[in-house]
Amino acid sequence: MPRIIAGDNKGMILNAPKGDRTRPTTDKVKEAIFSIIQVRVPNASFLDLFAGSGQMGLEALSRGASKAVFVEKNRQSIYVIQENIAKAGRIQESEIVAGDVASALRRIADRNESFDIIFMDPPYKEAKKMLDIVADQVCKNSLLSEDGVLIIEHDSDDIFDETVINLTLSRRCKYGSTMLTFYQIL
Repeated sequence: MPRIIAGDNKGMILNAPKGDRTRPTTDKVKEAIFSIIQVRVPNASFLDLFAGSGQMGLEALSRGASKAVFVEKNRQSIYVIQENIAKAGRIQESEIVAGDVASALRRIADRNESFDIIFMDPPYKEAKKMLDIVADQVCKNSLLSEDGVLIIEHDSDDIFDETVINLTLSRRCKYGSTMLTFYQIL
């Protein structure tokens, strides 16, 4: 079961969608991500793509982010995210955008919104394709703030390009079979 590991909601066990359609980020990987971005999180706007249970956006809120937007297309997962947001008492700082990532990003772009941290954890076999789609939308619509970071969790066997559209690689970290790749605006 996913849980919040630090901050105001530390230790809270979150609900997870039933079945094997989602792959929750492990505590080890989650701790590594938030250790790396810890100075960016307070008052940040956080975009959680392929949100699953919503654990990453809720972790960011627990650690002081001002807002989290959760993008998810699976109905069961959306219901679980709603439950977890309510359980954590984070309704005011949270928004769920239902639908596939590409269309959700276009709808978010129509609001002229940008984010300090964008996290994406797509199905590993689709990670490269989804990074290209997300990077295109992020760059075309200025969805990432000037000093923002885009983080993708993917299979450690997949090494992504150092430059994707207008994003440049800033860091890679391997944790067993999981790789975290960090991009920033050129």
